[in-house]
Amino acid sequence: MKKISSADNAQFKSLLKLAQSSRERRLAGYSLLDGVHLLQAYQSRFGVPEQLIVSQSGKDNAEIQALLHSTGAMFLLSDNLFKQLSSVATPTGVIAVIKTPRREGLPATLDTCVMLEDIQDPGNLGSILRSCAAAGIKQIFLSKQSVNAWSPRVLRAAMGAHFSLEIHERIDLVALASAYPGRVLVTQLRATCSVFNSDLTGRVALVFGNEGAGVSDALTQCAHESIAVPMCAATESLNVAAAAAVCLFERVRQLQ
Repeated sequence: MKKISSADNAQFKSLLKLAQSSRERRLAGYSLLDGVHLLQAYQSRFGVPEQLIVSQSGKDNAEIQALLHSTGAMFLLSDNLFKQLSSVATPTGVIAVIKTPRREGLPATLDTCVMLEDIQDPGNLGSILRSCAAAGIKQIFLSKQSVNAWSPRVLRAAMGAHFSLEIHERIDLVALASAYPGRVLVTQLRATCSVFNSDLTGRVALVFGNEGAGVSDALTQCAHESIAVPMCAATESLNVAAAAAVCLFERVRQLQ
């Protein structure tokens, strides 16, 4: 394990660029996994990460020690340097650098899926991905203006769900919805049809829109049906992650 104690170290500078810049991560094709749980979830599907970075105070942690025996390049950082890389208030003690498992193009077969248009909040996206994984939905399509699915905040919110999903980013959702071989269901606040009265059992694409603007008119025009989650009259709206969870698990209920 190579020890790094200076901020002027070339390897540390490279790591810091990855930690601080989504553009740098995208260009380099790497993502950062902060914490034991995320790293374990990654290893169970993809194996050894590219690099493992451990803090001085975290190196004696039993869970982190177990990870040290199954990885490639390893770096030991002072707590101060490690804190500069970590995206959480209380550093976890371990960060892994992985090749981002991006998927090029569309899958050969379109299954039941979720389409996400211009989702901006990393916490919302991470929560939706986690719900998709729990509800058995594998194919996820994000519009070009959606937040980066592999950002540290999204990864933390999804709690490892990324590694059981097929995530496709920067997709033309209007073209995809127009060609989708099943039913396209758009969620809208003012839709008259309740999700609980809609048939979700076949091959369906559930579409969720931007936190403020909702689903665009262009994408709505591709839908076979618009659905809503019923709410009390005094409630103005429902968080998109919560709405997605309701719809996803209504489908689970209908399939039972």
